[in-house]
Amino acid sequence: QITFGSVFLGKVPVHEEVHRCAGQIYGYKGCIRDFQVNHKELFIIDEALEGRNVENCNVPICDYHPCHNGGTCTSDEENWYCECPKLYTGKLCQFATCDENPCGNGATCFPKSRQDVVCLCPYGRSGILCSDAINITQPSFSGTDVFGYTSFLAYSTIPDITFYYEFRLKFQLANYHSALQDNLIFFTGQKGQGLNGDDFLELGLRNGRAVYSYNLGSGTATIISKPLDLTLNIHVIHLGRNLQKGWMKVDDQKNKTVISPGRLVGLNVFSQFYLGGYREYTPELLPKGPRFKNGFQGCIFDVQVRTSLNQGFKSPGTPEGHPNSGRSVGQCKDSPCSLIKCRNGGKCRETGSTVYCDCLTGWKGAFCTETVSVCEPEHDPPHLCQQGSTCVPLPNGYTCHCPLGTTGTYCEQG
Repeated sequence: QITFGSVFLGKVPVHEEVHRCAGQIYGYKGCIRDFQVNHKELFIIDEALEGRNVENCNVPICDYHPCHNGGTCTSDEENWYCECPKLYTGKLCQFATCDENPCGNGATCFPKSRQDVVCLCPYGRSGILCSDAINITQPSFSGTDVFGYTSFLAYSTIPDITFYYEFRLKFQLANYHSALQDNLIFFTGQKGQGLNGDDFLELGLRNGRAVYSYNLGSGTATIISKPLDLTLNIHVIHLGRNLQKGWMKVDDQKNKTVISPGRLVGLNVFSQFYLGGYREYTPELLPKGPRFKNGFQGCIFDVQVRTSLNQGFKSPGTPEGHPNSGRSVGQCKDSPCSLIKCRNGGKCRETGSTVYCDCLTGWKGAFCTETVSVCEPEHDPPHLCQQGSTCVPLPNGYTCHCPLGTTGTYCEQG
């Protein structure tokens, strides 16, 4: 009712009724939730100047259990909302988020879907939420996972390798095909874009051969071994450099040597010593020419280094043998999937110490024990609610809650 420039909801006040035609005036009986005038939303209670005989409207939405993923529906008789568990957000708790990281012990949280996350475990941890401690004596690396992350260990910068160093290590391949194509074993370098002039030292596998490269600032020197003998279970690499001259021996192959170009004789590197892979923020440190695309797949152990002929070999790290950090690194020959049972046809996937369940269509959750709601984006077929509306599941199907300015079964009409 529009009178004297005012807006009335429900029934015109008694003192205004004299301006109306004779006859009984009945007020509206029911609920009014949203009110808009000229495209501006008016807040029915907060902006009202006066009123009487108005009660809260009971909205029984919670009877339909609209909240997903263990959310609790609460109604204050005027509105309703979902209290979401730690992992989820959204009107219906339908979105998984890494903002409130459910992963423990400094793990990297990755949103596997809009509902589920994967916890990429740090060094020394394993499990769905990286809550299990593991003892690593022979690190196992998984290469580059399906999310684009590499497993790695990062040790403190190795001191005094400017003019002389020797490395020796053993490794075992996890997959004879992909593990030999283009895989980094270790790397250390300068901060920069890997252009000529940036010093670096790296070792990897490419096309079935070991590739050792270094740059002292005046050009790259590279040694490529003969193809690895795949009948060997464990491979051994011993390499080094004295000033410009480098050398490498692989298994029982003959020792190979190289002389770096230019006149520079010192290796100046500042980065950490990366084993098996690298952080996602580090690829710019890798040299552009011989850059290895993937991390190592398999086990690397007994890594030792010395920077003088007069000293013994030591494990990298400060204290010795201890990495500063790492991710998705497991213990060789151990399977974290042996401790995980995925339900409803889900498959356990492991990348080093990181483990998760890959669920079949229609299932979700850490162990594939939750069904995908008709209102969730993963549901097949998807719901039809449009134009910013909220899909609310019902016992048989769903309904669309339309925003102001839209109507229709699926809020498809303006």
